[in-house]
Amino acid sequence: MARQRRARSVQETLGSVVLGTEIVVLFLGALVVWGLGALPAGLAFGGGGALILLAIVAVGTLRSRVGIVLGWLVQVALILSGVLLTELYIVGVLFAAMWAYCIIVGGRIDRRNAAAE
Repeated sequence: MARQRRARSVQETLGSVVLGTEIVVLFLGALVVWGLGALPAGLAFGGGGALILLAIVAVGTLRSRVGIVLGWLVQVALILSGVLLTELYIVGVLFAAMWAYCIIVGGRIDRRNAAAE
């Protein structure tokens, strides 16, 4: 007998999409930081790997407040990486805006859905 999947909230689904896309961007950002010589390979890939791991944990825990807080930490870290490359400020701000929109609007939709039931 097949197991039924747990119903995911809109907030969780939207947050997963943003963080999943961001994982790819974090990897590519680590490559760029290393390739342009902003950091040595160990630091670039170590820091990028740590942020990727944080994003993966955030995706796995998005059903609770912990996942949302971890998601915000990923956003702040990506914005702060703009210290290494100015372009990463822009990328970080764009992802933080998408994250904020998805968390706020997704939560609003979830609350409306719960009230309608």
